[in-house]
Amino acid sequence: MDLLNNLALGFSVAISFQNITYCLLGCMLGTLIGVLPGIGPVATIAMLLPVTFHLPPTASLIMLAGIYYGASYGGSTTSILVNLPGESASVVTCLDGYQMARKGRAGAALSISAVGSFFAGTVGTIIIVLFAEPLTRMAQKFGPADYCALMALGLVAAVVLASGSVAKAIAMVFLGLLFGLIGTDVNTGAQRFTFDIPELSDGIDFAPIAMGLFGIAEIVVNLERHLTRSGTIKVGSLWPTREEIRRSIPAILRGTALGATLGVLPGGGPTLGAFSAYTLEKKISKHPEEFGKGAVEGVASPEAANNAAAQTSFIPMLTLGIPSNAVMALMVGAMIIQGIQPGPEVMTKKPELFWGMIASMWVGNAMLVIINLPMIGMWVKLLTVPYRFLAPAILLFCCIGAYSLQNSTFHVMQVAAFGVLGYVFVRLGCEGAPFLLGLVLGPQMEEYFRRAMLLSRGDPMVFLERPISLGLLIATAALLVLMALPSIKKARKEAFQEEG
Repeated sequence: MDLLNNLALGFSVAISFQNITYCLLGCMLGTLIGVLPGIGPVATIAMLLPVTFHLPPTASLIMLAGIYYGASYGGSTTSILVNLPGESASVVTCLDGYQMARKGRAGAALSISAVGSFFAGTVGTIIIVLFAEPLTRMAQKFGPADYCALMALGLVAAVVLASGSVAKAIAMVFLGLLFGLIGTDVNTGAQRFTFDIPELSDGIDFAPIAMGLFGIAEIVVNLERHLTRSGTIKVGSLWPTREEIRRSIPAILRGTALGATLGVLPGGGPTLGAFSAYTLEKKISKHPEEFGKGAVEGVASPEAANNAAAQTSFIPMLTLGIPSNAVMALMVGAMIIQGIQPGPEVMTKKPELFWGMIASMWVGNAMLVIINLPMIGMWVKLLTVPYRFLAPAILLFCCIGAYSLQNSTFHVMQVAAFGVLGYVFVRLGCEGAPFLLGLVLGPQMEEYFRRAMLLSRGDPMVFLERPISLGLLIATAALLVLMALPSIKKARKEAFQEEG
């Protein structure tokens, strides 16, 4: 009964005129940045963080969430029609989606993608509803030692699930942790790593880091790549054949299950879900030779997986305050900007925000089906806009957003500095996501570690005496051991092999 009451509260919040308007705006923006290659949800949300400072908390989070799962829908449109992924999770959809389009089945591929995405998004939201409350109740039993161990597990898992070199991912996490130390020590009041710069006494603001690391760096990289468009293909009929439906239904179900599972894991998310789903379909298929030549399963499963993962990645962020990927780290940053402490207290102290955001996901998923299929022609026309015209507008928006935080040019300089750093990361083949997770979780982990030490009077055994903390540390150690196993290294490499 409580669940029904909570959902009723959520829908009353989500369908208010203000919130439904911001949900629609988020879905439209998400679809747009999914369609336009080279921007992506991380960069867009990073650029919009300063704007959320001036919006009501619920409306701002609903809008950012809409951008996140909207990008998963939009990315499939250009992947299928012009062989150009709008964002990383849609890369794998190009492999078979574009081949279906070349065979005159573009409309069917788009329909299967939209239906699979809607189904997976709906299931993902149901999972949040079912597991959010028990997880939150469990999280309320956590002490400082337990939280510290949980964050350590999150950082190690982020390393395991990051694509590319493990050594580079570890280095990025530690670099993020170091940047998180900048500012004033809350216990002693001492200045740490501020180099006598007064503006750094409160630490580095989250928004300039995110905008520089993802927004500015992304612009430079894309201008360097000289993004080009392939010739567009006619959409044709949106109705799939009976055979296509028969083959796509089990693929959608498998993709939904796999994506929903991987979305919850720290370091997981739509990209990992999509690549893993494609790898799974290819391995279990009776006709693996069809993959890469227009296999409908190669569209249905990854699209379902990336949307399911996009939804379920909200679970650890909403219930535990632990971001599972870069976008969730930005969502945590948006909550902190609004003065909300992420974690289990959100459900109990701000139920209208918690349940309103969950209900808005159902509303948003329904909106996205309506936005995407009838408006395909308009989205494809947007691809004719050269990226060199988009880049200055994005850059200007970043600078205005950074300046508006505190009317300070120092923030604009920070954005520029982190833009350079982000570009260096890209050139070195280092992911920005582990850095951002280290930056977000580092200060919190330090605070919980100190609390645990104070409560135990300096006895480190407190981490082994508490069952929850001990279990989490064992899981962390097991992950570290697994990371060194050759079979795990091979599986990790295979999951991301198409990304290159």
